[in-house]
Amino acid sequence: MKSLAIITARGGSKRILRKNIKEFCGKPIIAYSIEAALKSGSFDTVMVSTDDEEIAEIAKKYGAEVPFMRSEATSNDTATTSDVLIEVLNTYEARGEKFEIAACIYPTAPFITADRLREAVGMLEKENAGEMNAGSDDMTGGAMDGGSCADTVIPVVRYSYPPQRAYEIRDGYLEFRAPEYMDARSQDLTPWYHDAGQFYVFRTDSFLNTRRITAGRILPMEIPETEVQDIDTPEDWKLAELKYSMR
Repeated sequence: MKSLAIITARGGSKRILRKNIKEFCGKPIIAYSIEAALKSGSFDTVMVSTDDEEIAEIAKKYGAEVPFMRSEATSNDTATTSDVLIEVLNTYEARGEKFEIAACIYPTAPFITADRLREAVGMLEKENAGEMNAGSDDMTGGAMDGGSCADTVIPVVRYSYPPQRAYEIRDGYLEFRAPEYMDARSQDLTPWYHDAGQFYVFRTDSFLNTRRITAGRILPMEIPETEVQDIDTPEDWKLAELKYSMR
């Protein structure tokens, strides 16, 4: 059974120029994802999918492979992450390499650690131990075929404030979005979670069948808010550096 780490790093960036290789606390931000994947020891191959020669060179410098460049079809603004992953997996298969487990790792997620990646791969392997021990050719069940296997592991973080108590602004005034929770105590409300925006670990057979990472049976890996920071704006970047320096 083989595993692949795919770090997706397109060259274009609108809000933060050269975002994927911009210096973050002393080194290109993509280096954190590469180093965590390599250090985890969970992947047979750690590669970067990019359309940008400078990104490719930096990726190689930090130990990742860049065996081929992205096609034009997966390098534009309309290409989805799934499009990129499908292209990578199909290209490897055309070269005679097939992977049973893959991880999609984002290049601007410096809070990723080797331990978290190792934990996620271990969760997926444990959940699918019966089929995996039977051999990779038998890994065709999964939730999409009605089986009891897990298809994906996603790190999530709990909302810091109960979203059931959210307000909306209507005609200039605040109103509860869900009035039925107006008098509910926070501790009595079911916790809600959101994607941590760092990585996904998934079975390649399930993914290629559905062409969606978030399809099928998904295992949650809850991580604390101190390990999570979206980086979409310059203000996000400054906050991420501050949080990282405090760890």
